[in-house]
Amino acid sequence: MRCFVENHPAESFDVVVIGAGVIGCAVARRFVLEGARVLLLEKGADILSGASKGNSAILHTGFDAPPGSLEVACMQAGYEEYMAIVSRMNLAVLETGAIVAAWNDEEVAKLDGIEAQALENGVSDVRRVTREEILQREPHINPNVRAGLLVPREHVIDPWSAPLGYLTQAVQNGAQAVFDAEVKTAARVGGEWIVQTTKGEFRASFAVNCAGLFGDQVEQVFLGKASFEIRPRKGQFVVFDKPAASLIRTILLPVPTERTKGVVVVRTAFGNVLVGPTAEEQEDRIHAGVDETTLKGLVAKAAELVPALGEVPVNAIYAGLRPATEKKEYRVQIDAVRGYITLGGIRSTGLTAALGLAQHAFRLYSNAGARVIPLANPVWPQMPNLSEHRERDWERPGDNEIVCHCELVTRREIESALNSSVPARDFGGLRRRTRACMGRCQGFYCSARVAEITKGRFENPLSVGVSHE
Repeated sequence: MRCFVENHPAESFDVVVIGAGVIGCAVARRFVLEGARVLLLEKGADILSGASKGNSAILHTGFDAPPGSLEVACMQAGYEEYMAIVSRMNLAVLETGAIVAAWNDEEVAKLDGIEAQALENGVSDVRRVTREEILQREPHINPNVRAGLLVPREHVIDPWSAPLGYLTQAVQNGAQAVFDAEVKTAARVGGEWIVQTTKGEFRASFAVNCAGLFGDQVEQVFLGKASFEIRPRKGQFVVFDKPAASLIRTILLPVPTERTKGVVVVRTAFGNVLVGPTAEEQEDRIHAGVDETTLKGLVAKAAELVPALGEVPVNAIYAGLRPATEKKEYRVQIDAVRGYITLGGIRSTGLTAALGLAQHAFRLYSNAGARVIPLANPVWPQMPNLSEHRERDWERPGDNEIVCHCELVTRREIESALNSSVPARDFGGLRRRTRACMGRCQGFYCSARVAEITKGRFENPLSVGVSHE
């Protein structure tokens, strides 16, 4: 089943979702499961083309979120639902736990407050750990660590397969998705929205704005003014090569500041170690460049926390943008009269909160008087596994031509990604579905074969020897 349509001007949907990041994919899924006819519009060529493609992939418990906030409620609801559907959709969880590590007297003094906040948020399994306990658990950590707070249920997930799974389930249960469909105008006429896009005109009774870095601009289009202002915040990351994974098993979190959660050291589901992000304000909503000075600083910070990381080669560098606003909290509102919901200002916790935000959006929709009947027997897709701690496709029997030797990606995986219900529509989308060209050679050896396999499939073909995101 193909998930995208060129245009259906005569068809009217119950809900149009703007944006195919992790929030938009989760919202599309929730509304479809509840029985709504859903259309998703994405200005990019594929899902996760904006802020959602770059994050630290941590499944958060909400232990350090503002007590009583919508953020903590959605994070915890999202965490609970994700864990409930993991086996049903073949999603990944790398169970690591996390330690908030304190390195000086000032940071040690803050641990009591962090623990109290965690308990207030219902995360009752946190506990203080001594220097000796930390070193026993993490023998490669800098022995200058003073103390910490263990958060056992902070884990790592595959940040790309999860939202792909959400949209796949939505599509397999009737949703439609249109890509390269930038919203240009929206008018409320006769109880429905008439939305003009670069792919034509679409109609829906209700609109849910999940446009991330462009959320304020989309709200301006729908309502005539925006209730918030996006202020992009860049985060740069360093990815260490596979040997680094043997040096750490627990997420290392810093004692946070008022402005940022700080730099973390975390294993990835793909067998690497990630260090980052930074927190840098910028005006550009599209381009997230990296700079040598900052990246060297991240490498140095990683080696300071886990000295042996200083001997491991860097596998990749990248930067992502977070849709921060002028306020720290989520910017969620509803205009029930005009049939509009915005889910804005969803920053680093969005990967965890996505399913919870989708639940919240549907409650707002229902409270506005909308009535739909939940699906009795929805389809539950099984997602391909990309995580390193579980069986990979190359280990399975059959024709296992290895296309990408760094990441052990098979031709079967690539062809599956090109022909799935939500097919890869550009090279970035293919990488996120398969890990192809993401290894230590960054596509130097395998990009020619990938270009051959994908010939004629992408609007912008893969050019061998050219750097891609």
